[in-house]
Amino acid sequence: MIRHVVMFRFLEEAQGRSRRENVLATRAMLDALPAKIPQILRSETYIGDEGAAEGNCHLLLISDFADEKALEEYLVHPDHKAVGAFMRPLRESRAACDFTV
Repeated sequence: MIRHVVMFRFLEEAQGRSRRENVLATRAMLDALPAKIPQILRSETYIGDEGAAEGNCHLLLISDFADEKALEEYLVHPDHKAVGAFMRPLRESRAACDFTV
């Protein structure tokens, strides 16, 4: 099984919305993906605590896939691409790590 972990930092304000609003909107979109993308075996999102250290990430995604092929199919899936397009102007940074569980 492949675990895909992604951490995001969001801009303080983007697209006329606050960081918090953008984090919540993005989380809702990510949480909807398992119903649309059958390759996702499990997916969880977490929002960082508002009082956390300044350099911390704001949103964490942890997803599991059967194998590398399933992860690759997820990455190019149109619904996943749509979330990425929505997020791109909202985020400050992204870091990911994929590993075998």
